[in-house]
Amino acid sequence: MANFAYVAVDAAGKRKSGIVEAPDQKAAISRVAAEGRFVIEIEAKAEGAAARKEQAAPVRRGRTSKADIALFMRRLADLSSAGLPLDRVLAILSEQSESTGLALAASEALDEVKKGIPVSTALSQHPRFFPEMYTQTLASGEESGQFPEAAEKLADLLENEVARRSQIVSALIYPGVLTATAIFVVIFLLAFVVPRLSSVFEGLGDDLPLPTKVLLATTGFLTANGVYLGIGVVVAYVLARGWMATPAGKEARDAAMLRLPGFGKIVTKAVVSRYARVLGTLVQGGVPILRALDLAGLAAGNAIFAKRNVAIQDDVRSGATVASAMRDSGEFPPVLTHMVAIGEETGDLPKMLGRVADSLDFEVEQGLRRLTSLLEPVIVLAMGGFVAFVVLSVMLPIFQAQELVK
Repeated sequence: MANFAYVAVDAAGKRKSGIVEAPDQKAAISRVAAEGRFVIEIEAKAEGAAARKEQAAPVRRGRTSKADIALFMRRLADLSSAGLPLDRVLAILSEQSESTGLALAASEALDEVKKGIPVSTALSQHPRFFPEMYTQTLASGEESGQFPEAAEKLADLLENEVARRSQIVSALIYPGVLTATAIFVVIFLLAFVVPRLSSVFEGLGDDLPLPTKVLLATTGFLTANGVYLGIGVVVAYVLARGWMATPAGKEARDAAMLRLPGFGKIVTKAVVSRYARVLGTLVQGGVPILRALDLAGLAAGNAIFAKRNVAIQDDVRSGATVASAMRDSGEFPPVLTHMVAIGEETGDLPKMLGRVADSLDFEVEQGLRRLTSLLEPVIVLAMGGFVAFVVLSVMLPIFQAQELVK
């Protein structure tokens, strides 16, 4: 069987184009004619994902971002809500996606859907773009006959995450620029300015002020061992990245993030917010509560939190309510446990979880603003203090020499 693209006219003279599947061109014309249309143009089309790749609009190569996936899911929700068949939805997405990876994933998923495989199962074959939490939500929507609603909830979740990440990046840009500038100034002074002055200070002998001696000793050490220090930093970074990729490294990193002074509370609230929002989305999509708890813990983005979430699953499996299991763990803020209890009592758990997530998101945003407003003057003062130390170390020997001349 092959696909044939055709242009035909009906009895009223209205043109219509489409694709028909047939063993050969003659059979394709017969099938179109059987529908009361006269074929004026017809040509064979290539099959499968390769053909759609050739027909698709130019795509952007490189890494697929979270924003790309959120846009893909929003289009999936909008097109399915409009009543289009899911195979046609995937065909459109394979042509519209600006990301190479997502375009190919949609094309391959379309091939699987044409074989009778559900959309959620077809997309689950691409876990890089569609982790289990996404596909479980879509699968629940398929089973309940509410696929567009499930896709829309998932799109809302992803768009919220993209917006939150954008807020965090925007909040840290200015402190990051200040930090980079401060590091550049320190390196420039120690590597280029002070070494030029060291020969002048050598003529003054050993009778130098203490700040000048410290500055010259630091500069001498960095100048003599700069290459080794640079190599050491690179090696340490590579080793640290490799170690943090291991389960033990992830747990140590995430535990440190939760304990950071000032920043730890913000991280905790962000993790709990994501946990609550994902859990609410899954429950509303019809995912069983134990499976929803498991996926929400994995999606929270913190290994320590995911480990603690296992105890909650065990309690719920033993017959406890979600609220009491969270309360007994002692790891969740009271506002979450109380709202979950209300949600369980009223039968509206997803709504309560969404409200808690919104509240925690607001607290995270305010905490980031306070933190960045505190970091900015600290960085400026630290940079100014170091420059003042260098200036003082340079000027003191000059003043000392003037005193000796007098």
